Amino acid sequence: MKKVLIVILLFFAAIVAIDKLLLPYYTESGKQTVVPDVRNMTYEKASKTLQKVGLKAKKSYNVRYLPNVLPDQVIDQMPSPSSAVKPGRSVYLVLNRKDKPSYPMPELTGRTEQEACLALKRIGMVIADVQTQAISEPDQDGRVLSQSVPPEVVLKSGSKVSFIVGKLEHEPAGMMRVIVPDVLGMSVDQARGVLIRSGLSIGKVSYERSMLLVPDTVISQTPSASAMVQTGQNVDLTVASEE
Repeated sequence: MKKVLIVILLFFAAIVAIDKLLLPYYTESGKQTVVPDVRNMTYEKASKTLQKVGLKAKKSYNVRYLPNVLPDQVIDQMPSPSSAVKPGRSVYLVLNRKDKPSYPMPELTGRTEQEACLALKRIGMVIADVQTQAISEPDQDGRVLSQSVPPEVVLKSGSKVSFIVGKLEHEPAGMMRVIVPDVLGMSVDQARGVLIRSGLSIGKVSYERSMLLVPDTVISQTPSASAMVQTGQNVDLTVASEE
């Protein structure tokens, strides 16, 4: 009699177990959830959006650092949006790489503006400014003359870099222009010779007392060096004088 009672109890226990454990499993196994699109959301908002539909968020990181992407912004997701998955499935959310990689600054001088921009963007640098400077040599037209950061200096991705590009200015006939030479540090006589050979004239000469410089040394000029001016224009000089 006891054995029969035990069997009956085990039978009812099995029914309860099936009702409580197995049936819900088989019922749930047939359900599917559509994955929402959480790209471009913050990780926190994306996680809450997934929880609302019974999914779990898991962090993943991009292979490369992206300078223009916020650290908590979801770049991509797996499974992709609109995929049908089982409830409770984990969705991997791709965030920007945490650490900014470092790269040696490339040599830009002599490259075209387009080549320089591509070289900087390839290593994630930000181009802060591109300036132009008048040049007289046709082979320098459109090419980088100088850069704000010297080559081989190690910078973190996302650093700001500037460079200067040469621009050849074409003037109408009878309106020839020349580049003002740098005469700073020369004597007045030396400066006069350099200016004349460049097609310019020496203008007003002003004197300024200096305890450090040799008398008659040019300490400033107007227009400044590298300015593009019309042939024959005067260049005013400020010269050191004795105490």
